[in-house]
Amino acid sequence: MHEELPAKDASALTQVDASFAELADRRRGRLRRYLHRHPRAMDAVVVLCYLLLVTPTTVDAVADGGWAATALLAAVAVALSFRRSHPVAVVAAVAVLEVGITLLHPWGSNVSGGLWFALYALAVQRSRRFSITALALANAPLSLLYFLTLVGPLERALPNGGPAAPENSQLVFGIVAGITITLSNIIATGIGISVRQRREHEQEIAAWAARTAELGSVTERNRIAREMHDVVAHSLTVMVTLSDGAAVVVRKSPDRAAVVLAELSRTGRTALADMRRVLGVLRDESPAGQAPRQPLSAGNSLAKLLEGFRTAGLPLHYSHTGPALPDDAAFQLTVYRIVQESLTNVLRYGRALSRVDVNMVRADGTVTIEVLDDGRGTVGQVGTGGAGTVGGAKPLGTGQGLTGMRERAGIYGGTVEAGRPAAGGWRVRAVLNWNGDQGKS
Repeated sequence: MHEELPAKDASALTQVDASFAELADRRRGRLRRYLHRHPRAMDAVVVLCYLLLVTPTTVDAVADGGWAATALLAAVAVALSFRRSHPVAVVAAVAVLEVGITLLHPWGSNVSGGLWFALYALAVQRSRRFSITALALANAPLSLLYFLTLVGPLERALPNGGPAAPENSQLVFGIVAGITITLSNIIATGIGISVRQRREHEQEIAAWAARTAELGSVTERNRIAREMHDVVAHSLTVMVTLSDGAAVVVRKSPDRAAVVLAELSRTGRTALADMRRVLGVLRDESPAGQAPRQPLSAGNSLAKLLEGFRTAGLPLHYSHTGPALPDDAAFQLTVYRIVQESLTNVLRYGRALSRVDVNMVRADGTVTIEVLDDGRGTVGQVGTGGAGTVGGAKPLGTGQGLTGMRERAGIYGGTVEAGRPAAGGWRVRAVLNWNGDQGKS
């Protein structure tokens, strides 16, 4: 199902397109940039260039009284002004008009210049196959005309090189003119095809940049959602448990209640700090350093996390085998969140708990995390891996916790398994791969 991007993400994609367009615009240079922004000015330049090319032919035609040829030259100039909007029609019209001009004024210079511009415009807008086909069809009439002037019925109908012209001058001139016209049309079409391919390449790069920005935006949203789930679910669960415990012990043991309330306050402040860190990246206007963006470290933070769960009432036992965790903040955060999510679900769903074990083993480039409890009520926890129910009740969680843990473990080529062991209770086992320091502490 298609997911509509939020306004912030859509704006990010628009900025990508705008940035790429600005980069391409700067590469054109000042003159080309002006002509690109003012297509009508470019049309006027093309028409002016054509008129300059055929000026000698126009002067000769007017001097000889060939007003019809002059009118056809003017018609070609007018047709070229529509080459952007009607490229196919302009190529066809120019090809026919140039045949007429050649018949009326056979040896005019640059008569085929209009076809250069028309074929270029067509090649820029249409496919390569279509452009080459149009080139062959448009070039054929003039080539055939010059062939007929050499060996066909028009040989004597057209004037030769003049009384003082050398023998066979008309033949040589006709061959050279035909080859020149054909090659110039091929070059014009080739340039147009090259420009089209370059523009398509630029569009592909722009589309790739937009897709990359969209993927990055989706990934960042998922990361923030995962972090917020871990922070909010853990903190609220612990705070509710602590507040309930404080209400029970406040009358019997005020000192114990003070400890619980202090832990409640610390948990709330920690949650706020984590939320600022996670959400700080969304505030572009935040001054540097206002929102810490580095990952949490798992050293003292993991110890405080375990102590907080003990204060909340979990009979928690922790063991660590092997070297210390790698000195990598992102890896330590992954370990921290997996332990946090597992214990949060034990606190939320476990009943009749007498022991909760957190075992961490680092050996042979892997770190294994195991959270095991002996309580009731954790079977079928969607939040920790099951899809069933407890006593016919509805699932106890949404499944986001296990999904988040698996995503975190997947970054390090690891796995997460959750289920009910044979002895009862619930177990979460995560295996993370770490070869950054070859297993050295």
